Amino acid sequence: MAFGINRVELSQWKAAVNRGEIAYLTHYWIDPRFPKFNTVTKVGCADVNRLSEWCIAHELPSKYIHHRDSYPHFDLLGPKQREILLQEKLWHQLERFGMM
Repeated sequence: MAFGINRVELSQWKAAVNRGEIAYLTHYWIDPRFPKFNTVTKVGCADVNRLSEWCIAHELPSKYIHHRDSYPHFDLLGPKQREILLQEKLWHQLERFGMM
């Protein structure tokens, strides 16, 4: 279950994904499979080859790209999530979701 984002943020992320950009969307998240984590960052890109290259560059297994709907994405969790948000200088997402 996702929460902590609004329709405008989601629409902006979807538009960036559709343009073939690497787009980041962090939100609160509850999933019993991952009880230690309360946020997830969805890294999306409609160009799946580009998204796969992004995964490889960040030492992440591209086999975990979600090919659902029209918005292919990779879910970042835990320490790797924070590490990549820091690398990408996504300060607002880090601050907003308590990862600073």
